[in-house]
Order: sequence, then C-alpha cells, then structure tokens
Amino acid sequence: MPVAEPGAPAQGADSAALHGTTSAEPGVAAASRGAAPAEPGAPVQDTSAPGPHGSAGGESISVGGGDAAERPRPLHDPDPYGTPPYGEPGPWAPAPPVQHPAATPAHGTSFSTAPQGGPHVYGTPAQGTPAHGTEGPGAHHGGTPPHGTPGAAQAPAPDPYSGASPHPVPGETRPAYDPWNVPLQQIGSLPPETQEKRQKRGRRVLLVGVALIALVSGLIGGATGAYLERNGTGDVELRQPDADESKDRPKGSVAGIASAALPGVVTLHVSGDSAQGTGTGFVLDGKGHILTNNHVVEPAGTGGEVSVTFSGGETAKAEVIGRDSGYDLAVVKVSGVRGLRPLPLGNSENVQVGDPVVAIGAPFDLENTVTSGIISAKERPITAGGEKGDGSDISYVDALQTDAPINPGNSGGPLVDSKARVIGINSAIRSANEGSDADRGQAGSIGLGFAIPINQGKRVAEELINFGRATHPVIGVTLDTRFNGDGARIADKGKNGGPAVNEDGPGDRAGLRPGDVITEVDGRAVHSSDELIVKVRAHRPKDRLRLTVERDGDDREVTLVLGSAASD
Repeated sequence: MPVAEPGAPAQGADSAALHGTTSAEPGVAAASRGAAPAEPGAPVQDTSAPGPHGSAGGESISVGGGDAAERPRPLHDPDPYGTPPYGEPGPWAPAPPVQHPAATPAHGTSFSTAPQGGPHVYGTPAQGTPAHGTEGPGAHHGGTPPHGTPGAAQAPAPDPYSGASPHPVPGETRPAYDPWNVPLQQIGSLPPETQEKRQKRGRRVLLVGVALIALVSGLIGGATGAYLERNGTGDVELRQPDADESKDRPKGSVAGIASAALPGVVTLHVSGDSAQGTGTGFVLDGKGHILTNNHVVEPAGTGGEVSVTFSGGETAKAEVIGRDSGYDLAVVKVSGVRGLRPLPLGNSENVQVGDPVVAIGAPFDLENTVTSGIISAKERPITAGGEKGDGSDISYVDALQTDAPINPGNSGGPLVDSKARVIGINSAIRSANEGSDADRGQAGSIGLGFAIPINQGKRVAEELINFGRATHPVIGVTLDTRFNGDGARIADKGKNGGPAVNEDGPGDRAGLRPGDVITEVDGRAVHSSDELIVKVRAHRPKDRLRLTVERDGDDREVTLVLGSAASD
C-alpha cells in the first residue's frame, strides 16, 4: 500500500472532521473521529469499529494512494445544502449506534496516563486529546480542542453500564445494553461520623446485646429448671437437718411438757384369777408410791399381781397400799427402785376453761403415748362403775372435762398443765356406745374425756397411804333415787326401815326433814341425787355448806357442816 508523503494532504480530506474541527498538524490525515493519527510512513489502520458520538464508520478507507475514480459512487447526488461540520453523509452510512457517556470520576481522583500511541476506541480520547468536557492546554470554550493539542491524558475507564473493558480483545462482541441491569452508583459521600456518634452507637449495640443475652439466658434457665423439676437429674438426694441440731424444746410446748413429765409416768399390767388389764399411773414421791385408778388394780383382788414398767423400760413388782371405789382411786408401791422421778402437783382450783393440757398414758397398751388438748369444762358431775348392782362400786366425780384424746389404757394417767404439773387423773370417757369407762367400755375417744381433780386425788391419796382407806364427807340423810323432779329429795324412810335423816347427824342438826327437796349447794343448782352426792364429795369432812331447801312449796336456806364416813 502506498504511504503518504510528508506535507501532502491525504486523499479524501474533503470529508470534514467531526464537530467542525480539522487537524492542524502537517502530515496528519484526519480520518473519522476516534481514529488515532497516522504516523508518516505508517500504514493507515483499519477503523471499522464505530467511532464515538455517532461517527460514520464501517468501511476501510485507503488514504494517500489509489485512484479516486475507483472510489464507489454515492447512490444520491451530493446535498447542495450540506455544510460543515456535518459533511456529506453517504448512503451507505448505517444508523449511528446508541452511545452512553462515561462516568465522571469522583472529585480528587487523578487521571492515569494512557499508553503512548494507544488507539482511541469506544469514546476514549486519543493521546494528546483531553477528556471530553475537560479543559486542557489550547482548549476553547464550548468545544473540544483540536487533535494534537496537548492536554491531560486520561486513563480509559470501564463502561459503567455494560462493564466492558475500554480495551476490547480483538474479535470481542460488545454486550447489549440492558437498562434493567444498570449498577447503582453512589452520588456524593456521607459526612464522616464523629467519635461521639460512634460511641453512642456502640453503647446502644452493647445494651441491646446484653438484653438479648439476659433474655435468652432466662428462657434457657427457666426451661432447664422446669425440666429438672419434672424429671430430676441422676440419683435422688433428700435433705435433712444436721444430727447435732438442738433437741431442746421450750418448756411450755407439748414436747417440752412431755419431756419433763414422761420420766414420772408408769404403765401398770394387772393380772388376777379371773381378769387382767392395763392402765397408767404416776410417781407421787421418792418412796415408790404410785397413784392410779381403782378400776385399774381391781382385777388383781387379794391374790393378783401388779407389774410396773417405767418410761425407761425398767420393770418392778408393786403391791396395793389402798384403794377407794367411791373416788375411783388407788395407791400401789414399788420397792428397791432408785432414781424415781415424782411429778409435781398443781392446784385444780386454779384451772380455767381453755387452759392447755397434756394427757399421758398407755392407750391399748401403747405406753408413753402423749396427747394434747384444753380444759373443756369444770365441775362435771359424772358417775362411773356400778357393775355390782348394789351401788357400792359407783364412783362420783366432780370432774374436769378435756378434749385431749383419752382411750382405754389411759386410766390412772396424769393430766398435766403447761408447767408439767398434775392437775387431774384421767378416769373416764364418754363414747359413742354410751359407755363411760375408759377401760371397760373399750370404745375410742370422741373428744369427751374426764379427769378427777388433783385436789380431791391428793386428799384421798394421803389417806390411803397413811391409813389404808379414805374418808367420805356426808350429810347424814338417805336420798330417794327414784325421784324424777328437779333436785335431790330426801326419802321418807332409810335403809332397813330406819329414819331417812340420821339422828344427831349433820342433816339433823341443820333441820332437814324427810320429803325436803335440796335444789342448790352453795348457790349452784343440783338436778338429781347423783349431782348432790358429787357436790358433797368434792369437799372435805367438816367443810361448811349452804343448802337451799324446798319444803311445802317454800324455799329456805340452811347451813350444814359435813360429817365423815369411812370407805368400804
């Protein structure tokens, strides 16, 4: 191919350069915009790729040689109105392709210099040509500096929409433009964060993290606890107090009372020719005297045996010192026993309804049994016994009522107060089968227990120990037990047809007569003969009583001094 001589214009220079500028440098032919200028003596390169900004292309143009007649003739006549800088477009020119402007670098970004002599392709300025819209040396307002004008060289940038490289590989096909695949671009820059904002954000993140950790930990802990509560883990280990825990209890508690009273309580086992039984007693003194109920030792008779078992398990033989069926009391004695623990005696006159009490005994031969309750009532007139039929074995008791459970086997045991002092002797119960004898009825407790007041028991016990028998206070009259009215009526005749009022007896000296009805004793009403006997036996011989007597429809008061009668 022929080469252009220096200083000669290239063939086809009548085609004006794009944008109304022509090359000013000698020896350089201006091809379509976007092609690098040819060096002297170098062949013109093929610029079949389309140029930027709609430059015509697609045909190889031979510059500097060849016959102009060989050039293809346009299909249409030249446009007489065609003026520069548009030139005369040929009919062969295809529609210009859609071009996209290159992204403008951020402020402060330096341009890199393109390689010397590199081709100007795909909208990238050639060497010596400033970037589009960027001023350089020789640039003029509103236009692009002429080719060859020195300017700041810019590094080619990749296409921001298609991502294609500005230096395509030969034979590479330009990717189609996809408007829906345009990458997002950051416009401008956010203001830099201050140290205070970063610290606040860090604290918020820390607080949120701590709260989340606490919440998750609570949920995990709760679920774990619930699971362990339902299913447990491993072997079961039960907790209990240490063995060295104090065993002492307050003196006023049931445990404290029982601890103080139990060493002085004994269990009696009685056997005779025709019967045997079990009961309870308590130690009166260091000499071995023990107080119990008469009906407990009665089976022994005159030839039976009485065995005493102490709370510690020691056993000893005992003998009957004396007994009284009218009071249902008896005293037995053990010999050769050391370390006896007598129980202190209280005063039954000071007892009040509602006071706490503890009953100790051997119900159904279960020794050292402790029950507790209160004083339910005082001066309850009760009678027990009477199996003989002649009334000689009937006991009359002005009893203390308690709800402390008393059962067969408790008879003769102590009823103690909050200071472990004996205030009564457990003797009888009211049971559902209408029995009143704790041992003979063999009925369980229904909360109605009765005890002989200790004041009466003390006097009888002293007489039994000292004399072998007890005395009874009497008024010296015979009572009509078949009288159904209110009060106690004096019979018309006494036993064996004798007088109903004993001559020179307490009643005779007080002016009582047969047929009189005694309605009160010391201001308290009596409703039957048994109640009158109970009221009288609650006193000692020689005590003074004030009686209210009804005679011939009139009431009168008399004063009577009690006499004494030996027990049978």
